[in-house]
Amino acid sequence: MGQRTAIIIGAGPAGLTAAYELLERTDIKPIIYELSADIGGIAKTVQYKGNRIDIGGHRFFSKSERVMQWWQNILPLQGSPSKDDILVNRNSSCFKGGNAPDPEKTDRVMLFRKRISRIFFLRKFFDYPISLNLNLSSNLGMTRIIKIGLSYIKIRLSPIKNESSLEDFFINRFGRELYQTFFKDYTQKVWGVPCDKIKPEWGAQRVKGLSISKTIHSALKNIFSKNSSLEQKDIETSLIKQFMYPKLGPGQLWEEVARIIQEKGGEIHLNKKVIGFEHQDKKIASAKVKDEVSGDITTKEGDYFFSTMPVKDLIQSFGKEVPKEVHEVADGLMYRDFITVGLLLSKLKVKNETRIKTINNIIPDNWIYIQEKDVRVGRLQIFNNWSPYLVKDESTAWIGLEYFCNEGDDLWNKSDDSFAKFAIDELDKIEIIKKDDVLDSVVIRMSKVYPAYFGTYDRFHVIRSFVDRFENLFLIGRNGMHRYNNQDHSMLSAMIAVDNITKNIKSKDNIWNVNIEKEYHEKR
Repeated sequence: MGQRTAIIIGAGPAGLTAAYELLERTDIKPIIYELSADIGGIAKTVQYKGNRIDIGGHRFFSKSERVMQWWQNILPLQGSPSKDDILVNRNSSCFKGGNAPDPEKTDRVMLFRKRISRIFFLRKFFDYPISLNLNLSSNLGMTRIIKIGLSYIKIRLSPIKNESSLEDFFINRFGRELYQTFFKDYTQKVWGVPCDKIKPEWGAQRVKGLSISKTIHSALKNIFSKNSSLEQKDIETSLIKQFMYPKLGPGQLWEEVARIIQEKGGEIHLNKKVIGFEHQDKKIASAKVKDEVSGDITTKEGDYFFSTMPVKDLIQSFGKEVPKEVHEVADGLMYRDFITVGLLLSKLKVKNETRIKTINNIIPDNWIYIQEKDVRVGRLQIFNNWSPYLVKDESTAWIGLEYFCNEGDDLWNKSDDSFAKFAIDELDKIEIIKKDDVLDSVVIRMSKVYPAYFGTYDRFHVIRSFVDRFENLFLIGRNGMHRYNNQDHSMLSAMIAVDNITKNIKSKDNIWNVNIEKEYHEKR
């Protein structure tokens, strides 16, 4: 008998994790087909004239010890201060174990970073998550603060019993007044539809247990005891204070994983699109693969198949043999697309009024949620603060403006030059930058970045019933499962799929249960 093979669709975190795990734990050879010319999916790092862009911002933090250790096995934690800590004489957290690398001497290192993010609203900065402190009071005024408090008390006394939308989910946890102030408009900016049209499962996965009471409890706890541990197991994910980060951005880690996969005998083929499947009984027999450069189509047999491609595209690849209802649900699945504008500036207009030391006294945030109604930019990243090594010249400010859109809409169809000008005008309008300080720009488009919780999502079980009947097909990752997962959840879905192969577990339930807030769904 020949060697068993696994066909893996996609070289993002889920696909690469599956390949790595197969090589480490089985005799199955992974063969990855990636549609783009890049490694890492949306967790790739884009290089532009010596500066690096992290698409969407990727904190390397997980409640899973398995994932945390996995990352550190690829890139060990720093043992000496990084460039920015040295230049501003800032205390840094370093790993004290043996052979911990120095980021000033080697690239193969994971940095230990402080998490700082805020909301920009009413041309002012607010803590994120929202903190009930003097900053909030002075920015909003006591009248609005009292309304927020009374609204929260009211919903605690009489919560919405059946949460049928994301709006219900937010109101139950924060009260109607705070929801309307900080969640309603921003969420619509992200998704393009009102909160009352989005399923509450989004909140159960992304906001999880966060609420006003949890935020207050965390704030009080920080006053009396500082949790400096990397694990932060007793802290809500949205409230974590530190995280790991590859020296050269998230793509560096996934490029290293790809190198290891190939070194161990796995294959990775770029610019390859899986366009069809052949199946017999309850198993996939082969995949049809199209070379996006030459146009050639080949058929590749396999023993196992892992899909991280968008579910809509996966179902289309099965052709006419798919039941009509499955096709209808797949065709109705919706996605949100994403555009990043990288701007290189001589300086920012907005000043650092915090006590946090930074190079050139730049604002210390990793990212900022832009809540202003008069601009369409949704979020702003300061790449200098993710890692000083993402910036070629430390005297410059290297930022990323993030726009949420639909492929084919007015934003998506703008030329790169007109989009860059549009983005610069928006940041100038809200006084974060001055136009004259812009040195360079680049525009990056990413399609199907956010699987949406509207459209036909409420009938997704129809698709799951169809794909789960194929014993050797595993849907993993964000787009593979049509679930707004973080990269650690995508990795866990891949790890558990390989667990099932090694243990001969036929059910896919444990894969689908990754990042499901069980208590929330049981209450529903």
